[in-house]
Amino acid sequence: MKKISQIEIQNLMALHQRGLDDDVITKTNSLIKEYPDEIILFNLLGVSFERKGLLKDAAKTYKIALNINPNIPEMNFNLGAILFSENKVEDAIQFYEKSILLNNNFPEAYFNLGIALQSIGKFDEAIERYQKAIQIQPGFFEAITNIGTIKQLQGDLDEAIEFFEKSLSIREDGRGHYNLANVLRNQGNLSLSIDHYRKAIELGSGEAEFYSDLGDALWHNGNIPEANRFLRMAVEVDSQHSRANYQLAVFLYDNSAFEEAIKYFKVSRFEDWQERILYCLYKTKEFDLFKKELSFIDQSIHNSPFLATLSGHYAQNFNEEDKYKFCPQPLNFVSHQSIPCLLDDNQSLRHQLLKDINNADINDRKQSRLFYGTQSAGNLFKRTEDSFKTLELGLKEAIKEYYKLYKDEGCEFIRLFPKKIEFSSSWYVKMQSGGHLTSHIHEEGWISGAIYLSVPKKTKTQDEGAIELSTHGDDYPIINDGFPKKVIKPKEGDVVFFPSSVFHRTIPFESDEERICIAFDMKPS
Repeated sequence: MKKISQIEIQNLMALHQRGLDDDVITKTNSLIKEYPDEIILFNLLGVSFERKGLLKDAAKTYKIALNINPNIPEMNFNLGAILFSENKVEDAIQFYEKSILLNNNFPEAYFNLGIALQSIGKFDEAIERYQKAIQIQPGFFEAITNIGTIKQLQGDLDEAIEFFEKSLSIREDGRGHYNLANVLRNQGNLSLSIDHYRKAIELGSGEAEFYSDLGDALWHNGNIPEANRFLRMAVEVDSQHSRANYQLAVFLYDNSAFEEAIKYFKVSRFEDWQERILYCLYKTKEFDLFKKELSFIDQSIHNSPFLATLSGHYAQNFNEEDKYKFCPQPLNFVSHQSIPCLLDDNQSLRHQLLKDINNADINDRKQSRLFYGTQSAGNLFKRTEDSFKTLELGLKEAIKEYYKLYKDEGCEFIRLFPKKIEFSSSWYVKMQSGGHLTSHIHEEGWISGAIYLSVPKKTKTQDEGAIELSTHGDDYPIINDGFPKKVIKPKEGDVVFFPSSVFHRTIPFESDEERICIAFDMKPS
């Protein structure tokens, strides 16, 4: 068998190192005719195709090479990477595993196999592969980072922080600080997350999400001017970035700049952007345009609480049939219960929750609807304190009982009720004398509620400190009144559940006692 010369290989490698992929492709195709069994030619040809984005040609080249010799770990690895980029995950896994079988000291193969397993939700198996890559190559910071990401997805925030910090100790980069900022924010440490977002921008290469998430964190930390600056910088960096446009639009929307918000929602096309535009039109009384835009939205699946609120309010205002059937007559689905784990003889869990709320290192989240009170940042049920974990378990049982009450109802709210009980958000609200929350809905929820830990007992009137629920609120325009409402005065240890489409507010109270509750949202995966 005729062998290619070292000089010919060196000439090809020189072209490859200079990035002259077209020349490499031309030259290797010519040489393959003369040396049809030289694997190095197929490897260089495949890599050149990859660098030019010609993935199908690259995959074809690697397959030819593996037909010549199926026992080359690098070639199996290369083909696996191509298949993964084409979303053929199971096929990619097979080739990664074959490359490891041929070379069990191949850290990149373990790493890529970890990524593939992570992409299909096999988190524990992915962690095993990442750990093997780290064992072979202790400085493999990308593998360490990916374990941190999985720990964050699994709700193990303290472990996630450990892995992100370890990765940064090996190599400090913008993405590493960004990852750490996100988990710190989820834990409720807004101020420290802001520091890391700033570091991410300093070390990054102009990533729009770094600016956008810093702006969003600054906004919730009460720094409106600087938040505005960074949110706008994000869309200057990448004018088409979906989430950056969306976050700027939400900021503008919350600050009543409705017309400007619409512009950025349209660019974003992100999550509930259409409902947000409808909100802007409705609040500015552009009713004809609202009705026109409402008709454009696909209403074949009635699964948006936000759209249900808007559609129902418009129907009531203009005496029209509400065709959006997410949850007709939503006040019928308001439920006032007690949570048994908060009602034991000595109420130890309730007292521990109050202690942890007062002592935990959790930043306040600035909330424009909240007066004479504070609201926590992050997700309480992602924290490590035993009290929050115990309450979460008790609340899950209460939600199961709630579902049993309404399981025979035919509306989409019940038919599509979340099968897996996970809380997308949870936070405490502490109010002092004069405290209240103005009327609002939870746009990103499905079922929402509040657990009451401390309720003022000495108030001037019966309804002070009560929760009022209605199909009207948030200063929506009223053309035709008659919106129903329900008032509930909770006791300590109570929970109130309601569809997230329902407006709710706290009636102001005067008392020297605090009103403390934990609010939450749950939605389908």
